[in-house]
Parts: sequence; structure tokens; C-alpha cells
Amino acid sequence: MNSSTKEKIPHKVDERQSLPVLYSLRNCPYAMRARMAIFKTKQIIQLRDIVLSNKPSEMIAASTKATVPVLVLADGSVIDESLAIMLWALQQSDPNDLLHQKSHNTANNKNTLTAMLVLIAEFDTDFKSCLEQYKCAKRYQEDNVVECRIACEQYLQRLEQRLTQHPFLMSDKESLTDIALMPFIRQFARVERQWYLQSPYPKVRQWLNNYLQSPMFTKVMAKYPLWLDNHEVVLFGDKQH
Repeated sequence: MNSSTKEKIPHKVDERQSLPVLYSLRNCPYAMRARMAIFKTKQIIQLRDIVLSNKPSEMIAASTKATVPVLVLADGSVIDESLAIMLWALQQSDPNDLLHQKSHNTANNKNTLTAMLVLIAEFDTDFKSCLEQYKCAKRYQEDNVVECRIACEQYLQRLEQRLTQHPFLMSDKESLTDIALMPFIRQFARVERQWYLQSPYPKVRQWLNNYLQSPMFTKVMAKYPLWLDNHEVVLFGDKQH
């Protein structure tokens, strides 16, 4: 009996080691959206939670950027941009059609994905820059907090308009855009919480709250032991499917 048990253990370890490895930081918005996309695909990966003050040498060896998220695939190839990780995951499996590819119109599919990527790029660059200035102004109690907030609001207004037309940012269906932007809107909402709760963006608040209160987000934000503490293998993903 002991002999047969020993024979099975290497097989289980090999199965785990063949899974992609994601280096992640729990509250980093980029890592957060990568985890959300992977969870939505119903795939299983190895999750290695880290802190930036103590980066694993394995992560640094995989990516010279040395910042999360970093995804190391079973064949050794590396993806170290959050949006690229999201697209990789959804190209493997997209049961919720977050890429909106299930239409028979190929040209329309391409145009839809292009529109998603354009909006995401604008928020990743322009809005993110305004958001960082807003966060810094509030943190250091500078006198331009309102000015910085107004700079962010032009982007919130656009999302509010979209959400007035349909429950998600692109259409009646959830898309890549929703989960790509959500972590940054979450950050915005936390800068001046009381102001945000009274702000003229009820649709944005409802959209964000739907995510924050969802079982998916609870699972994506679960706290795990830091990988460097014990090198524990943590399996992450929608294990119920």
C-alpha cells in the first residue's frame, strides 16, 4: 500500500508543475485584472503571491521588468504585460465571450475587439496618469486635489454615458473592457470616498459595486501565503468548473 502511494505522488507533482505560473501582488490593479481574466476563463494556474520589497529571483529571471504580473507558461515562455496576459487567457478559453467573438460576422468581431483595445489603451495611459496625480495630491494634502479630480472626471463622464446605454461598458454583455478598467475605477473611488458616493455617476457606482460584491471578486481577491515564505503550490482558478 505504501509503495503504490509513493508511485502516485510524482504524477500529482508533475501535473501541478506543468501549469502556468502567475507572479502576482494582491492589490496591484494590473495583477488584479490578470487574475480576473484567468478566473473568467475557468483555467487553473499556479499563483505565487509576492511583495515588491522581496521579489523572487525566479520572477526576476523570467522578466527583467521585475514587476507583477508575470506569467510563465509551461513551455518557459513569458508574458509580462497585464493586458497581454488577459488576451492570452481569453484566447485559450472564453466561456463568457468577453472578447465578443461569437458573432458570425468576422469583420464586426475585429472591429469590436479593436474598439475595446482603444478604450483600454486610453485609460491605461491618459486616465492612469490623471489618477496617479489625483492619488498623490490627496495623499500629500496638496492644494490641487479638486483640479486633479476634475481631470479624472472627464473619463468617468464617458463611462457614465456608456453605462446609461447598457449595463456594461461595451454592450449588454460583459467584456474584456469591463474587467480591464474595473481595478482602476476602484482606485479612483477610494481616493475621496465620501465625495465619490455623492458624485454624479450613479451608473458607474452601480457597475463597480456589482463587481466588488460579486463572488468572483471575492475569490480573485483571496489572500494567500507569500510564495517566498514556504514555496507552497497554490492553485488558482474557477475550480468548480
